Order: sequence, then C-alpha cells, then structure tokens
Amino acid sequence: MLKWLTGKKSVSVWVIKQIDDGLLHLCGQGRIEAREKRRKVLTQIASGRFEGAVSMVSNGLVLNARQFAALIPLEALTVDSHGKAHWQGRIWDLAQVPQRCWTYEGRLTVQRQVQGGQAVLLSSEDVSDIRRQARSNHDPGVVKFGVYGAEEHPMLTPKEGDARSPHSHSNRSREWPGDDDEP
Repeated sequence: MLKWLTGKKSVSVWVIKQIDDGLLHLCGQGRIEAREKRRKVLTQIASGRFEGAVSMVSNGLVLNARQFAALIPLEALTVDSHGKAHWQGRIWDLAQVPQRCWTYEGRLTVQRQVQGGQAVLLSSEDVSDIRRQARSNHDPGVVKFGVYGAEEHPMLTPKEGDARSPHSHSNRSREWPGDDDEP
C-alpha cells in the first residue's frame, strides 16, 4: 500500500543486450524496483539514462542496467506470433541471448538454429577478432621450447667475478657437472 501512496512500484521491461540494423538481441523480461516515482523512472529509461539494478524475471539474477543497450517498457514493445518485435514504429527480428552472454562486454553475432522444428536466431559472442589473430600467427598450434643460455636470460646470468661468467675469459664448459666428472 505504501508503494501506491508514494507512486513507487516496479517497472517491467524488455532487456535488450544489443541493437543491430533490424535486429534486437533480447535477453528477456526484467523488473526494475523503482526508488523514485514510476514516471521519473520511465523518463530515464526512455532517454537511456537509467542507472540501477535490473532483476531478470526468468531467474531472479540482478544485473546492472549499464550492461544493456536498452531497457524497453513492456507496453512499448510487442512480439507477434511470427516472433517479430514491433517497437518505435518498426518491425524487428529477434535473437534470443543466452544467460552466459548477458554480462559479455563485446559484440554479439547471430546463429540460426532449429528448435522444435522452427528456425530461431540465437546470439553468441563474436570471437572473429580472436580467430583472426590466431590465424595471423605464423606457426599456430606449435609450442617451441628452448634452452636459454646464461647470457640469454637475465635470471640465469651469473654475476661478475663468477667463474662461469660470460665476461670471464675461462674456457670452461657451461654443462652441469655430473657425478662422474672429476673435480
């Protein structure tokens, strides 16, 4: 009853992770527990200035609004029977964003999959830059192990005055003395 008197109540929203040309990457429905009056929260959402917590309806996970491209009040976006979204006077394709991508910081890409005999769009992490860097590596998949000489690695370089120092004029071998070597 107190929420009714103060005008503060939860605001239900569609949570959009990324907006592409003609495509919305949809996480699902969320709820904002308003600390301010509903009208002010709706104004902040419409202008993209809302800062605060968004509770996901599907699992109760609470996430920061900054992780999403848009929060859209439920009544402002409708989904038709063909899986198309109607928002801002346009028709949008929808791609379902799995939970693992909700906090992903990079771009998302879309993959077409068949579920229940129907083709659906699923969002996934865009790892094309990582793949491109891996391909540009001259010798991918090969790990080279090397033995560093004393002068090649600063942690192994002997100090000045050491008999094995590369700066001394000794011709002694740098091999490890074994049990059968004479002193």
